[in-house]
Amino acid sequence: MSSSKNNIKVIGKAIKVVEHDGLTIEETIGNVSTSNDEVSVAIVSITKPTSEPWLTLHYDEWMYVTEGFIELHQENDDGSKVIVKASEGETVFIPKGSRFQPVFPVAPVKYIPVCLPAFKPERCIREEGTELSDVSLRLKELHSDNKKPLSAKEVNEQFNSVNVIYHMCQKDLYDECCKFNMAYFPPTFKQDGFTHATAEANTLITTANHFYTKTEGEWVCLELDRSMLEKKCGIITIFESAMPVGDIETNWKDAVFPHIYGGIPLNTAGVITNVFKMNRDDGGTFLSIDGLRS
Repeated sequence: MSSSKNNIKVIGKAIKVVEHDGLTIEETIGNVSTSNDEVSVAIVSITKPTSEPWLTLHYDEWMYVTEGFIELHQENDDGSKVIVKASEGETVFIPKGSRFQPVFPVAPVKYIPVCLPAFKPERCIREEGTELSDVSLRLKELHSDNKKPLSAKEVNEQFNSVNVIYHMCQKDLYDECCKFNMAYFPPTFKQDGFTHATAEANTLITTANHFYTKTEGEWVCLELDRSMLEKKCGIITIFESAMPVGDIETNWKDAVFPHIYGGIPLNTAGVITNVFKMNRDDGGTFLSIDGLRS
């Protein structure tokens, strides 16, 4: 008596998820095309010279170039630029946490990106300012209903390895707390219930200009050790959706930020690992942060 196993089946088909200004992306495996969150595979075609914004990934990505070449731009700590060029037949690996800009100076180009876990808009931070591009809006729309949102536990498991976080504050408030050996609490703490922070150093200037241009005076950026906050002070940090800062709303609905459920003990050894000066122009616009590694 014979038996057969019929476990092989078609589970989806390629879906065009992006078509914008010479850039086309067809997802063949992933959250949109096959309802798979473990891995995603796509075919990317570029028909004219273009580039994407600076990106920061929360997944590992492999890019296999099948036609032409791509340039992946990165910045060193001193601001100098490094360019990795991948040509036809070559594969480049981009580890989780990398900040880079894909540039396509010559067309046509084709490549196959493989993402582990699968691509999602919230796992790929695009530096577009406060206004979402057509590409981001399209991706947000495609990913909105195909899978239930991650639970709070799943979100924090995803960011479990993130230990360095940042908080911006007014220098005079910081100095006063240091002088009198007090814990620092932001002015909106009672209203918000926590201290706002970010894990993405490259978003700090955009965030500062969204919330704090009208607040006068000097500002500093505190680099914090998340594990020391918890181990030494019992203060936990939870990754959650973006929330208002006081009465100021944000439109970063798909972004996830670390929220510190307590103040910042400034004089506890190991909690603050760096203090950076934030530079502004005469109109209050934030320009740069001295010495901060992005």
